[in-house]
Amino acid sequence: MTTVLPRTAREIRLAARPEGLPERAHFAVVEVPLPEPGPGLVLVRNRHFLVFPGPRTLIGGEVEGLPLPPLHAGDALFGPAVGEVLSAPAGSPLRPGDLVSHLSGWREYALLAVADCTPLGDALPDPVAHLAQGSAPYGALTRLAGTRPGDTVLVTGAAGAMGTLAGQTARLLGAGRGIGTTGSSEKAERLVAELGYDAVVLRGRARPFPRGLAEAAPEGIDVLLDTAGGEQLSAALGAARQGARFALVGSLSGQPAAGRAGGSAPVEIDAFRLVVKGVSLRGYSGADHPDVEAEWTERFGSWLRSGEIRFPHVRIPGIDRAPQALQELIEGRHFGAVVVEL
Repeated sequence: MTTVLPRTAREIRLAARPEGLPERAHFAVVEVPLPEPGPGLVLVRNRHFLVFPGPRTLIGGEVEGLPLPPLHAGDALFGPAVGEVLSAPAGSPLRPGDLVSHLSGWREYALLAVADCTPLGDALPDPVAHLAQGSAPYGALTRLAGTRPGDTVLVTGAAGAMGTLAGQTARLLGAGRGIGTTGSSEKAERLVAELGYDAVVLRGRARPFPRGLAEAAPEGIDVLLDTAGGEQLSAALGAARQGARFALVGSLSGQPAAGRAGGSAPVEIDAFRLVVKGVSLRGYSGADHPDVEAEWTERFGSWLRSGEIRFPHVRIPGIDRAPQALQELIEGRHFGAVVVEL
């Protein structure tokens, strides 16, 4: 049966560059001609794409050191997506009907080079799980922090796309105690009841964060998996045990800050404490560990099938709701990953 394709398709574009944080009004759902396949190109109909904080930094323009270009008014957004191949060049490993992942989300159809498409196979039980943000926490916990049996692990931003997987992953790697941080009492309850965190420290409350952390981890922490930076990173240093290992995978304290452009997250660090406690502090980059993605996918799939791990996420129906979903993500209104379902 021949698939009848529409003449036009929709995509999300930046309508205007905001002065502060991007909101729904700064984006437009635009109808464009359906891309026509050319030599060596693959036409993919997207099924799902990830809503993530990255566009905030690209819109702000602070992209030094990033392998991605800034976003200007009129540009289409992009990011992780999974979709179905509609047409592929002869001789390529792809066939119509294959499911692939790629980085041309925020649109209904994508025209891609074969090399920019990754066949999904059956490693994960649900194709949407390929949008899970667990590879970086897994890599940081295994390559940088070297998580050991019995470790007390602190995960900042524990209710986010990475944090909801990081705590579970640490436990599966042998951690003895998991502590998370969040700004919501409701999310704190879910982190304990659904994801197995032993304790959660609330930030932004009347009680100072360092005091809350000291009460949650009276004997200190061995590992920090940090998605936030800021005061949480400073406080974690105060709670560090001798030889603690800190792995940084995000900077949410600065990325969604209205007074910044999304590409910086300054933090005050007590260098004396770093020295006397022998704390290691390293940032994680997936490009430095090219073997991690495949390793994570294999283990993630096994853990999902056995029920040892959950993939917390919310599915937002329809591309029209994607700009609002980004605003809600920046405002911290979701638990786990945010995925737009087309």
